[in-house]
Parts: sequence; structure tokens; C-alpha cells
Amino acid sequence: MDSTLKLFSSAAVAGRRPSREEAEAAVRTLIAWLGDDPDREGLRDTPRRVVSAYEELYAGYPQDPGTLLARTFKDVGGYHDMVLVRDIAFYSHCEHHMLPFFGHVHIAYYPNDGVVGLSKMARVVEAFARRLQTQETMTAQITDALENALSPRGVAVMVEAEHMCMSMRGVQKQGSSTMTSRFTGLFHEEAAEREKFLNLVRPTGR
Repeated sequence: MDSTLKLFSSAAVAGRRPSREEAEAAVRTLIAWLGDDPDREGLRDTPRRVVSAYEELYAGYPQDPGTLLARTFKDVGGYHDMVLVRDIAFYSHCEHHMLPFFGHVHIAYYPNDGVVGLSKMARVVEAFARRLQTQETMTAQITDALENALSPRGVAVMVEAEHMCMSMRGVQKQGSSTMTSRFTGLFHEEAAEREKFLNLVRPTGR
């Protein structure tokens, strides 16, 4: 076992998060495993850059979606109809191959006791997307976060995405999309409400 693997094994046994230096060493090991020279000029700073990129790409782990949704507004002039935010763009990485998947999320809910700021729904998507994910899990997590924070009369979430693990490797089918959805409350109980949501999120030229 080389020194890098020993470092990670000891970190795992100790139950601690590996250091930045250990993460950079792991990238060097992968570069060498691929058959390239991590010390050549073009790759010398790659481990540092990769770790910095990962800090941004996986910035969702320390975020608490419940905190993002904690502030609500009750003075909405008696509005009780659907609130819909459509086409929230996202980028995530699948937990099976650590390859990107990306697309759009559509979120709707029926307010019960106030509404949440519209940007907060996009922030919740980011909090879950910027982690190692499956599309199915992310769909459920977004729905549950809204349910737990707002106690609305219903939530509808639809995610449509293209997965690079299908486009770049494996079956290599470019352009295919995967759709997942979850409905609670009114959207789950009444077909007319689901249809209303689906009609509103259907593409209009995208």
C-alpha cells in the first residue's frame, strides 16, 4: 500500500475528514494511475486546482436547506394559489461515477401560512445539487425540505436532466434526458392539480 493510500486508510479509521494536502495527494495518485506524470509542467498545479474546484462543485454539504427556508412572509394579500418557480438550472455529480448531470428543476407549492422568498427555492436546489447525488434522491430531498419547512398544502417537484454517465461512457447515448417527479398534498390527491402543474412547466421554446 503506497503512502497516499495509507494516509486515507488512517483517516477513514480515525473517522476524520482528510486534509487538503491529502486530497491533493489523492489527485496526484490518480494522475499517475492514468499513466501521466503529475510533475510535468502542465499538471504540476492540477491537484491544487482540482481540490479548489471540488470545494465549489460540492459546496452543498455544509448548507442546511431548513435554514435557507426558515424565513417566510405572511403579508401576501390573502394569496393562496400555486407558487411556481420553473426552469431552475442546476449542475450536480452522480454518486456512482462522479460524472456530471445537469438540467432544470421545476418547483410548485400551495402556501399554508405564508410564502418563502423565490430565490430561496433556487438556493435549496443548489444545496442539494452540489453534492454527490442521484436524481431520484435529489427530487425527494427538495420535496421533503419544502414540506418540512413550510407545511404547505401541497408540493410538486419535477427534475429533468442529462447524465454524462450515459452520454460519455457506457451506452454513450447523447441527448437523452431523465425525468423524475414527486407530489404531495393537493398535487398528490387531485389529478387536476398535477395536470395544472404539468401544463405550466411544459417547455415553451426551450
